[in-house]
Amino acid sequence: MQKREGTPAPQETQWYETLCMAVEKAIHRKVEEQADFDFLADAVFARTHELISISTFKRLWGKVRNDYAPSARTTNTLAQFLGYPDFESFCQYQNAGDTPPSDPVLGEHIDVSKDLDIDDEITLYWAPDRVCHIRYTGNYQFVVTRSENTRLHPGDTFSCNVFISGEQLYLKHLVQPGRTPVNYICGMKGGIRYEYEKHS
Repeated sequence: MQKREGTPAPQETQWYETLCMAVEKAIHRKVEEQADFDFLADAVFARTHELISISTFKRLWGKVRNDYAPSARTTNTLAQFLGYPDFESFCQYQNAGDTPPSDPVLGEHIDVSKDLDIDDEITLYWAPDRVCHIRYTGNYQFVVTRSENTRLHPGDTFSCNVFISGEQLYLKHLVQPGRTPVNYICGMKGGIRYEYEKHS
């Protein structure tokens, strides 16, 4: 529908707004604050394995400028996040008034900003035999407390906004002693599972 970024036609702007509203409905939250954009970026990556920058999302949501036409990659990725093959299919479904795909966007998940308190603990599992225990330290930051058969070690720290069962987990700014901070993906095959308990 669009070939490159630029200034969109009025009818295109309406479709972008419809797409944004569909995404907000799917994740059960308005995308307005920094934490919302962080959550969205992590959720989109977990489901589609595509990294889209926060600044791109902010432009699409009109937080930076109102005359932004996103790239086809951005709109296709968001459509796929919603369960459609691509953005054109999303628009066709909307035009026809068809029922959207039934596959839920977010299955069982932990929304860090809403579900966790400081010192809550999570145990992560992923194939083939990886186990990692982490503790929430606040401000979307976690510290590894124990691990088995992983490259993560006690004392390592990282940030994360959402954990989705069955999807890949994207650890941002993983800090390990003596190494340059990196981003790290857990659960490349089959995603992650988790258990967590509230700190009493």
